[in-house]
Amino acid sequence: GGLILFAIFSLVMDVFKIGYYSSFYSCLSAIKIIYPIVQAIFVVVQTYFLWVSAKDCIHVHLNVTRCGLMLTLTTNLAVWMSAVTDESVHKAHSKLKKNMTEEIFRWLLKGNLPLLGMRSSSVDECNCKSQICQIFKNGYFWLYPFNIEYSLFASAMVYVMWKNVGRFIDHHSHHIQRLKFRLFRRTFFVGIMLGLIILVSGLGVLILYEVQVNSSTESSKKSQALTMYYIFNIVCLSLMSLVCIGGSVIYRFDKRDMDRHKNPTRTLDVALLMGAALGQYAISYYSIVAIVASTPRDTISALNLTYALLMIAQHTFQNVFIIEGLHRQPP
Repeated sequence: GGLILFAIFSLVMDVFKIGYYSSFYSCLSAIKIIYPIVQAIFVVVQTYFLWVSAKDCIHVHLNVTRCGLMLTLTTNLAVWMSAVTDESVHKAHSKLKKNMTEEIFRWLLKGNLPLLGMRSSSVDECNCKSQICQIFKNGYFWLYPFNIEYSLFASAMVYVMWKNVGRFIDHHSHHIQRLKFRLFRRTFFVGIMLGLIILVSGLGVLILYEVQVNSSTESSKKSQALTMYYIFNIVCLSLMSLVCIGGSVIYRFDKRDMDRHKNPTRTLDVALLMGAALGQYAISYYSIVAIVASTPRDTISALNLTYALLMIAQHTFQNVFIIEGLHRQPP
C-alpha cells in the first residue's frame, strides 16, 4: 500500500516534468523529455511486479532470479541518486537566482548551458515564463520527496526478495498472526487521536514558521517564529521519549519469548532504522558543537541546544523500543 501511494505521486511528478520540459523542448536535448517517460514506465512495471510477487520465495532459476533482482535494486538506487542530485541542483539554482541580480544569473546560465543539457544559446527561449510552465516546475519540485521515498521503498522490498531466493522457512517456528484493529477498544482510539492532533499541530506550526521566516523582514518576528518552532518540537520530543521509555518498561513485564530466528525482513528493518538514525545523530552532533562554540549565547541558542540533545535521546529510546518490539514473539 505504501509503495503504491509513493508510486502514484512519482507518476504525477513524471507528468509534471514532461509538461515542464515540453514547454521549451526546442532548446533541450531529447534525453530530458525521454527520461521521465521511461521512468514512469519503470515505476508502473516495477510496482505491478512487487504487488504480485513480493511474497514469492523462488526455488527455480536461482542465479537468473538473483541477477534480475539485483539489477532492479541497483536501478532503484541509481534513480534515487539521480533524484537527490536533481533536487539539489534545483535548490542551488533557486538560491542563485534569488540572491544574485538577473543579469549575473543570465550570464552564468549562458556559460553553463552545456551542463544543463541545453542546445540553444538564447537564454530567453529556455526561460519558463508561462503560468502553466511555472505550475509544472513548482509541482515536480515539491513531489521529489515522494519519488525519493519510492526508490528507497522499492529497494528495500527487492532486497528482501533477493534474500528470500532459495530460502527454506522453518514452519515449526513460523507463526501466523492476524492483526485485528478495533478502533474503540482500550487505548487504540486515544492513541490515534493524540497522533492526529500532534500531526495537525505540527503542520500548522511548520506553515506559520515558513511564512514568518520567508516573508517577514523584522528580526523580532523571525525570532518569535524560531522560538515557537523550537518549543513545539521540544515538547513533542519530550513526550515521544517518555512514551518510548514507557513502552520499553512494559516490555520488561511481558512474558513472551524473544524471536531469535533468521529473518531477512527484520534484519533489513533494523539496519535501515539504525542507518537512518545516524544521519540525525550527525546533524544533532554538529548543531551542539556549533552552539557551544558560538557567541553570544541567547534564548534561541539554548532552545536549539535543548532540541539537539532531545533529538539524540528520542531517536535512541525509539530505536530501542522498536527493535525490542520486532524481536517479540506473537501473543
